[in-house]
Amino acid sequence: CHPAVMGLSPVPAVSHLLARSGLTINDFELVEVNEAFAAQYIGCERELGLKREITNVNGSGIGLGHPIGATGCRVMVTLLHAMEKRGKSLGLATLCGGGGVSMACALEMA
Repeated sequence: CHPAVMGLSPVPAVSHLLARSGLTINDFELVEVNEAFAAQYIGCERELGLKREITNVNGSGIGLGHPIGATGCRVMVTLLHAMEKRGKSLGLATLCGGGGVSMACALEMA
């Protein structure tokens, strides 16, 4: 993603994940989107068609924090616990990094 639109870098990351996995955004039961700014989340929500009622169900990076060097761990553990608590089996985690670097990960629990 171009650094000028780095806040939207989860969008191409999720698009690549969906293309490679054969999943659709509607297959995910819970979604964890890390963001440093509310406007960033709104942009990703609109571009990806995310549902607020299943996204960041325990709070977001704004409220929970996004510690440097541990953000990925925080996002994954938060999502895994939310999935376990709610009996969900498929989750999506995204992470936006500075400069347009991003990642997306599908998590499946048996």
